[in-house]
Amino acid sequence: MGNYFSIIIGIVYLIGMFTIPKWRQQKLNKDWKFYELLWFSICFIVYVIYLEAQLHTYYFLIPSSFLLLFLFSYFKEKRRLINGLLFNLFLLIGMTYLGVLLVRTYNPLLIILAGITGIALLVLLLIGLYALVVFLYWNAIVVMRKEGHSLANLLTLLLAIGLTAFLIFNHYSTRILPQWASLLFGILPLTMFYFSIVFYNFLTISVIYQFNQPKYTQDYIIVLGSGLIDGKTVPPLLGKRIEKAIQFYKAQSSATLNPPKLVMSGGKGDDEHIAESLAMKHYALEKGIPEEDILVETNSKNTLENMKFSKEIIETDFGGTDFHALFTTNNFHLFRAGLFAKMANLKADGIGAKTAFYFLPNAFLREFIAIVMMHKRRHLIICGLIALMMILSALAQFFLVSHY
Repeated sequence: MGNYFSIIIGIVYLIGMFTIPKWRQQKLNKDWKFYELLWFSICFIVYVIYLEAQLHTYYFLIPSSFLLLFLFSYFKEKRRLINGLLFNLFLLIGMTYLGVLLVRTYNPLLIILAGITGIALLVLLLIGLYALVVFLYWNAIVVMRKEGHSLANLLTLLLAIGLTAFLIFNHYSTRILPQWASLLFGILPLTMFYFSIVFYNFLTISVIYQFNQPKYTQDYIIVLGSGLIDGKTVPPLLGKRIEKAIQFYKAQSSATLNPPKLVMSGGKGDDEHIAESLAMKHYALEKGIPEEDILVETNSKNTLENMKFSKEIIETDFGGTDFHALFTTNNFHLFRAGLFAKMANLKADGIGAKTAFYFLPNAFLREFIAIVMMHKRRHLIICGLIALMMILSALAQFFLVSHY
């Protein structure tokens, strides 16, 4: 019976896997990756529940409860950092559960998945940090060649240099430092480990937030500005934000014959000849968007002001607050922009424009630093506790050694 069910669920999964892309081709939004991932997850969960039903146990309810906790938190408010932590907690509990189920069933599929996961983790442990350093140096070179040598473009290089110095010193520290001093040096790796967890949670929720599937019921789309070339020309990065909004504008227009209005948001910088929003409007007009469907917000200087001032313009134009809106920006900036929308009391989720792969590491690092600064008091307290713990340990080790 077990083999028959495995074959059936495998056939059902394969049918869905090949059907989903064809199904999505018939839709206005042709993206199929999210639905493929969802279909795999559903089939795998059904299979795991069947395996446990064979054992007459219900331990799958433990990871399921953590999944439900994440889903409840996420759909109640998508724009929260804690959602990344909750999802990773579900993954940790889920992987532990699958490990226990593997021991209980010796199921071939679970054995294969465990083998792949084990090899990946082993490679990560053996060369993960060194591979990361090599990748960061390579990425830094590419970014500097294509984007210039500004400080914002040097983040991957600075991180690579810092990690290189850490690896060298860490290799020799146990040989040249007494034990109590090594404990003091331990402040650095523990702090790095803490921030790596924070970054992983941030990256997790940033990726999950990319899967927004907004309905074609929007009244407005806010397009966030990002600076102009020579103070007057829309750069490619900003152009992709506008084109993402136009893509949704046309899709909703085709689906409902009721297109949303585009709100171009961006003020005039000190080195710019015109407000960003006016240049963005001209760009959209050249792409065939009617002028009556474009609003401009010309006073904002940052993303928070983008959200606040755009909200004011929308409320005036709509004649109330019961509107539906979303915003467009580049995918790396999507989640932090969502946080600013929340701070502005603007009920709007975002859709992200694609960004060149080489630009993403540097961009996500910049976003992460900005996120950390938004919650710097919390991080300072935790880093202070880490430092205090290691200083007390070092003092205890020093006096114990001195005493004996």
